[in-house]
Amino acid sequence: MTRGCRSVFGLAAVAMMMMAVATLGQSAVKLMPKAGVEVNGSGHESGHGIQLGLIDVQPSDLLQKSIKNNWVSYNGDYTGRRFSSLTQVTPQNVSHLAAKWVFHTRNAGVLEVTPVVVAGVMFITGSNDAYALDARTGALLWHHARGVSSGLIDDASGHINRGVAVLGTRVYMETDNAHLLCLDARSGNLIWDVAYADNTQSYGATSAPLIVKDKVLVGTSGGDDGVRGFVAAFDVQTGKEVWRFWTIPAPGEKGSETWPVSEDYLRGGGTAWMPGTYDPELNTIYWGTGNAAPDYDGSMRPGDNLYTSSLLALDPDTGKMKWYFQFNPHDLYDYDSVQTPVLVNAKFKNKPRKLIVTANRNGFLYILDRATGEYLYSKQFMKRMNWAKGIDKKGRPISNNLIPDAKGVLVCPGIEGATNWYSPSYDPQTNMFYFRSLEACDVLQAKNVPFEQGRPYYSTGARTPPGSAASESYINAFDLTKLDFAWRDKQIGEGPAYAGVMTTAGGLVAFGNNASEFEMDDARTGKPLWAFRLGQPMHASPMSYAIGGKQYFAVAAGDDVFAFALP
Repeated sequence: MTRGCRSVFGLAAVAMMMMAVATLGQSAVKLMPKAGVEVNGSGHESGHGIQLGLIDVQPSDLLQKSIKNNWVSYNGDYTGRRFSSLTQVTPQNVSHLAAKWVFHTRNAGVLEVTPVVVAGVMFITGSNDAYALDARTGALLWHHARGVSSGLIDDASGHINRGVAVLGTRVYMETDNAHLLCLDARSGNLIWDVAYADNTQSYGATSAPLIVKDKVLVGTSGGDDGVRGFVAAFDVQTGKEVWRFWTIPAPGEKGSETWPVSEDYLRGGGTAWMPGTYDPELNTIYWGTGNAAPDYDGSMRPGDNLYTSSLLALDPDTGKMKWYFQFNPHDLYDYDSVQTPVLVNAKFKNKPRKLIVTANRNGFLYILDRATGEYLYSKQFMKRMNWAKGIDKKGRPISNNLIPDAKGVLVCPGIEGATNWYSPSYDPQTNMFYFRSLEACDVLQAKNVPFEQGRPYYSTGARTPPGSAASESYINAFDLTKLDFAWRDKQIGEGPAYAGVMTTAGGLVAFGNNASEFEMDDARTGKPLWAFRLGQPMHASPMSYAIGGKQYFAVAAGDDVFAFALP
């Protein structure tokens, strides 16, 4: 499809907005007595103190059936649908959407955060820092500063943070070295700090926590670096660990027969580096796990390597597993399965079902029964795929047995996957599932490399073959009624974005495109309607909220957060 119309706001306007925000921050911020926290000195006079005082998120707020004024968690609600019920912005008026403010951070690495908005206050993270902003103006309310950690490797060394969770008057966030922090939502002061992974190993954290009832749930990164993955739950009041589910079973536990009889399971990967979703009626959390390690050398880990590259259904009260579904048994291609498991109540083949819909990094879209884990359907969405012939009746891939070796073998999709961590969305009005995909291949090489603590554990690497076809990326709309694609919008630009999608009851699908623009399309047809040039690539997923009857959209790009609304 061709691109839509362009916003009248250009890079010069963005630059002026950023300068204004920077000036405001320098003149209106003072240091609190507690080190590491700064607040807006004029907060109480301007009403910001009142805003912060209204923050009191209850468990019932997290159970909201629809996302309206408040975007209370990473995905907006427990379902992972990222569907806003706000209707003010429509295909008819979206061309009038304009930038309202921009907030500039000064953290290491690009922002991959999805903002959380409660009672007119926006919470964002950048590296190990947390910020509270006036969601109407972008003014800084408080800033909790924490330096980045040294000595980290691989993903953790990028100091990526995807956001916060909020309950009551507390904000929870992970740090790059796998600490769970509890902050006062009204001041930014630290309440407690729990190190939840062994700091002598190569664990990190890149996610946002998930709160379920009275527990805050976390995972880690480091699955390519010789660690053992887990999901852990902590008491929201005290920070005391309540349970821990290891994604790789110990010898003698169910699933351990899929690993060699050795201590290799302690370095087998399977990290849970993105947040899961939750069904309160079934009292079940759904959490994806990453690839097995070493990534490309499977000779050291014969078997299916449970529960890597899988979707886990866990009891949130005990951490016990109810069922699992493994997308990529004995993964050799770095096909993490942490993509958001979206919870959908809809008819499947004319029968009402409780479904999970997810697009996997391996190039297949899956539909499962979320009560039982039963495999129902899959659809190949990557055109260039060569690693598998299809999916069998039980949901297991029919592999083409492409085995990485010292010379290298061409594998499609490549190491970035046919999709990745960026958010998908489901619109109940269209009954369509939306997600970003990538067409790209890599040559994967493998040789036996002994594990060495403090070094990546890929064994050995990947490269783009010379003369290979250029990568392509798409925004896809999959119709759950027809079980086929309604439309696929090929992205045009300088390179594939790492930006998720969201949908609205106003009939829009919003995402970051490959031209460093924030774009809105018609959700039913894919017709481009509006775009705003951000001037920097997006590595984040958008969200929407409302204050005083006005609908806003917010998205991170580079090291800035932008907010948009109608005049």
